[in-house]
Amino acid sequence: MGDLKSPGLICLKAGLFLICGMTAAFLLVVQTCRWDTVFLLAVTIWSCCRLYYFLFYVVEHYVDPNFNYSGLLPMLKHLWMNYKKS
Repeated sequence: MGDLKSPGLICLKAGLFLICGMTAAFLLVVQTCRWDTVFLLAVTIWSCCRLYYFLFYVVEHYVDPNFNYSGLLPMLKHLWMNYKKS
């Protein structure tokens, strides 16, 4: 499957991710109705966003300019193959 190039479809995909994430977060908070759950959910979301930023921006721009991947699976495959070689 090729890369998604249509700006409209890319924005639609982002919107669907946002709706899925907000719905899941809302249902989790409504199910438990506890402040500690809200706090832990916020920390989880924040830390996953920072990890994603680190993996796909910081590594490429500050650590290794040749380390450029389209997603987590290609990155993990590359790391696994290099691990098996050493």
